[in-house]
Amino acid sequence: MLQKTLTRIAAGLALAFAVQGAAMAGPIKNIVLVHGAFADGSGWQEVTRILDKAGYHVAIVQEPQTSLADDVAATRRILGQQQGKSLLVGHSYGGFIISEAGQDPSVAGLVYIAALQPEKGETLAGLSAKNPPATKGIAETADHFLYLKPELYHADFAADLPATQASFMARSQVMPAAAIFNTQASEPAWKTKPSWALVATQDRAINPDLERFMAKRAQSQVVEVKASHAVFASQPRQVAELIEKAAQSLSE
Repeated sequence: MLQKTLTRIAAGLALAFAVQGAAMAGPIKNIVLVHGAFADGSGWQEVTRILDKAGYHVAIVQEPQTSLADDVAATRRILGQQQGKSLLVGHSYGGFIISEAGQDPSVAGLVYIAALQPEKGETLAGLSAKNPPATKGIAETADHFLYLKPELYHADFAADLPATQASFMARSQVMPAAAIFNTQASEPAWKTKPSWALVATQDRAINPDLERFMAKRAQSQVVEVKASHAVFASQPRQVAELIEKAAQSLSE
């Protein structure tokens, strides 16, 4: 009698796990977008419109950039609102965020858009020092937050956007705490999860050669786009195409 009972329990558990596994192995329809430094989530508007039209459910993280830990927590907060697996996408410093937040079991894969892909122990400042960017326009406030000088924003961040749009982005930029640039990365999710990377070949905020080096190290699937650092806003169709490609690959 005991043996039969245990057999029924084991069979029930196996069925439950099989059903759960099937539910989690479905098509990837959740896309979570994370912006980087000196920008905000509104830059994802056109990418969101394209992905919405293609049938994806898009969520945008508006992280505070007060610390890497706060930004990872903000991202996990949004991940927790999704039903099923998600594809996590980060631009620029957002790559640091998704590399850590991507350890969440709900994350199926990572997409880096002109982004940093740190190894454990690396810092944003340290990576930038290896392959310095062209811009010299980053300044610091009296209370130790960073910003990109508005008069250089168009040329150094968004050269392929209209001047009026770049001007608005300069005014609405989120200022990261300076301490973030010296915060060490934790074990990155790209070591255990599939990743894709877009290199912006005209990037003046992150050296394109640094983007290539990090993507190769992470064994990401790479595309190169002739665009500024603001490629997520200036070339939304190509960005959306890479995101869709990643989502479809993970759904196969």
